[in-house]
Amino acid sequence: MLFVSRLTFHVSPARFVTPDFYQHQQPDARYQIPTTTLLVPFTRTIFQLERGRLNHNDFLKLELYGWNSFYTADAEKHLTKGGAIARVLLEHKNRYRLYSSQGEIWGELSGRFIHKYRSRAERPVVGDWVGIGVRGGSEVAIIQQVLPRKTKISRKEAGVRSEEQVIAANVDTIFIVSGLDQDFNLRRIERYFLLANKSGAEKVLVLNKSDLSDKLDDILREVKKVALDTPILLMSAKYDQGLDGLSPYLAPGKTLALIGSSGTGKSTIINKLLGEERQKVEETSGDDYRGRHTTSHRELFLLANGAIVMDTPGMREIQLWSGDEGVADTFDDIEALAHECRFSDCQHRNEPFCAVRKSVDEGRLEPVRLQNYLKMKNEIQTVERMVNQKSVDHRQKAERLRKKESKYKSDYKDDLSS
Repeated sequence: MLFVSRLTFHVSPARFVTPDFYQHQQPDARYQIPTTTLLVPFTRTIFQLERGRLNHNDFLKLELYGWNSFYTADAEKHLTKGGAIARVLLEHKNRYRLYSSQGEIWGELSGRFIHKYRSRAERPVVGDWVGIGVRGGSEVAIIQQVLPRKTKISRKEAGVRSEEQVIAANVDTIFIVSGLDQDFNLRRIERYFLLANKSGAEKVLVLNKSDLSDKLDDILREVKKVALDTPILLMSAKYDQGLDGLSPYLAPGKTLALIGSSGTGKSTIINKLLGEERQKVEETSGDDYRGRHTTSHRELFLLANGAIVMDTPGMREIQLWSGDEGVADTFDDIEALAHECRFSDCQHRNEPFCAVRKSVDEGRLEPVRLQNYLKMKNEIQTVERMVNQKSVDHRQKAERLRKKESKYKSDYKDDLSS
């Protein structure tokens, strides 16, 4: 049986876009290249490791979806002989659509992987590079391992469980998309900044729907206070305004992810970049401009100029995961003031000689920004306490099981001796 791979080619002049083609493209190639798709058959055979080393031609094919030298050393260390590499393009329940050096194929987790990695954070997500194999006669690849991630976007899993949820992996640039409608919220943008700062990826703030606001100057002035040195792009994707600002980031082989709340226009931007209506788009609902959840899954798309973009569902909750470093990067203005406080353990609430509170009193720092800073820091500390307690519980449970096993062995020896 043959599988089908999607290869993109230019309509005018007609030409196949292959990995070799992308190597000769300039990073600032425009995204508005008209494209279509051609279905090309390829055999089910996945490339093999020869004497434990990957074939150079296979690496060139994987570069189409972002493979680079960062992953090469890890691949040779972690892959078993006879294994292959693929990137996760789409996660669908218990199956994954993968891109290998031979094209697209569906994959599923091996039984050993499921048994070994119980946590969701350790399992593949869209953007991951994975080691795979194919059983003889099977039409589905078996995912055997996840290669080390260069970056990851994660949050606390919704609900009361203290589990990390990885949203996407190996993203180079995160576009935080916010709509300039009645649902615009600076405090929410700060939370997205924290997610991005903890990811290890570059971040860019995209202010979409500029056509709906008549106070752009005032909004930009307020946004710059929280964005600090983060690049800000102003656009109206629906009317093709400001999309050129994305071009410097759309380099061949670079992976870009769009995150934000529902109704901010992420799917509209994706469709503009693709040059076709690939993602479903609906109008915002009612007079409150709140978006409807039209994107239900995360997926990677290959643009005509070689950049890779990821659309994501709107986040209903932005629950923060552990780690204070993201807070420090997001609120480095407050962190800088904190060094001037008299006491090193100052909580910036009612303590005397607090430089942060003094800055608020003098009007140099907005009270709502300080409140959001304290709120997010408290959330992260709460999660860390829950995670630490869970770790203690696991160790205690393991110790109880060890003692019980030891007692059984001792009783068994006594029975034999008697």
